[in-house]
Amino acid sequence: FLRCNISHKDTKHRNDKSSTCWGILILIMVLRIYISTVLEKHITNLTAETQIRKTEIIQQMMTSWSDFNVNRKCNPCQRVWDHAESSCYAINDANRGEWKTWKEARENCRGKISDLAVVINEEEKKTVSEKSWKNNENKGYWIGLRVEDGKWKWLDGRNLNNNSWIDQPPSDGHCAISVKDQGFKSVSCNEKNRWICKKKALSV
Repeated sequence: FLRCNISHKDTKHRNDKSSTCWGILILIMVLRIYISTVLEKHITNLTAETQIRKTEIIQQMMTSWSDFNVNRKCNPCQRVWDHAESSCYAINDANRGEWKTWKEARENCRGKISDLAVVINEEEKKTVSEKSWKNNENKGYWIGLRVEDGKWKWLDGRNLNNNSWIDQPPSDGHCAISVKDQGFKSVSCNEKNRWICKKKALSV
C-alpha cells in the first residue's frame, strides 16, 4: 500500500512539473508573438515616418530648384566677357609686364576656347575699335589678322579685302593691332601688346 501511495505522489509531482513547463512555454510563445507584433508595428511606423520625411525633403528640394530656376538668368557670354551681336569678347587689358606677342596672345585665347578677334564687317570693326581702350603709350590690342604669303589674312582663312582698314602694306612677320580712334595698324608680331579674344555667343 505504501509503495502504491509513493508512486501516486511521484506521478502527481511529474504532472505538476509538466504543467508548469507547458505553462512557461505557452507564456514564452505569447510573449514572442506580442513582441513580434509590437516590433513589426514599430518598424511599420518608422518606415512610414521615414517615407514622410523623404517626401518632405524631396518637396523642399523641388521648391528650392523651382525658385532657383525662376531667379536664374542665362547669359550669352561668360562673366567678364562682353556681348555684342552674336559674339563674346574678352578684352585682355593686362599690366605692361604681362603683355604678350601675337603668338602668345593667340595661345591665351585658345586656352579660353576662343581665338584672337576676327572682324567680319564694318559694324564689328567699330565694336572692336571701341573696345580697344586708349592709353598713354598709344598701344593697341592684338586681333586675328596677320601677314601670310604677302597678304593680310584673317585667322578664319579670309583675305583682308578692304584695304582701307589698314594703311600699311603687308610685310612678312607683321600682325595687326586695333588702336582706339585709329583703326588697325601693322606692327611686328614679336612686339608685346594687350589682346582681344572672341568666340560665338550662346543662344538664349
